Amino acid sequence: MGTRKPQPPVTVRGQSSDPAGNDRDLSFRSYPMDSPQAAARILALALLADGTIQLSELSSLSRRGTLQRLGITEAALDAVIHELCSDLLAGGVANSGYLVVGRDVLRKLLGDIGDPALQRSLLRGVLDIVHADGELAGGEAVLLSVAADCWNIDPFDSYRILAKPGRRWPPQVRRVRGDSQPH
Repeated sequence: MGTRKPQPPVTVRGQSSDPAGNDRDLSFRSYPMDSPQAAARILALALLADGTIQLSELSSLSRRGTLQRLGITEAALDAVIHELCSDLLAGGVANSGYLVVGRDVLRKLLGDIGDPALQRSLLRGVLDIVHADGELAGGEAVLLSVAADCWNIDPFDSYRILAKPGRRWPPQVRRVRGDSQPH
């Protein structure tokens, strides 16, 4: 295996601030729009959103064929995770032992994915990761809500991505959505 040439970082200004409330510049590597690396970074954010990468999360990606579906190799995901951690450590803001990435920074990173089909596939991958350990951590909830907002995907519909064909919403969800017909 050859050596990789590191990507030059791109500075992204966001709402991340230090404990004193001062805005900080965060530097992230630049990936081509809709590239496997840009997609892998979104999955890496989801893997790290609860503070640790769980074996169940990685197993879920493998079991569901998420990486193959997105054209990401395990080696590429591993490299992007390491690059993301390096970028976060270089400019991230620690809060109670966790690195904090603001919503504006997340929007910038999510903006590297413009293809609606890729957005839906990635959101499904993020949901696979979130559901893997059976708990929704605060960072995971923020990533899901910002992704749904940034990509203009209704959060209810994002959960439908995981539903089997022909499956209908439970009555309490149909009431919240305002649906008159079962789906």
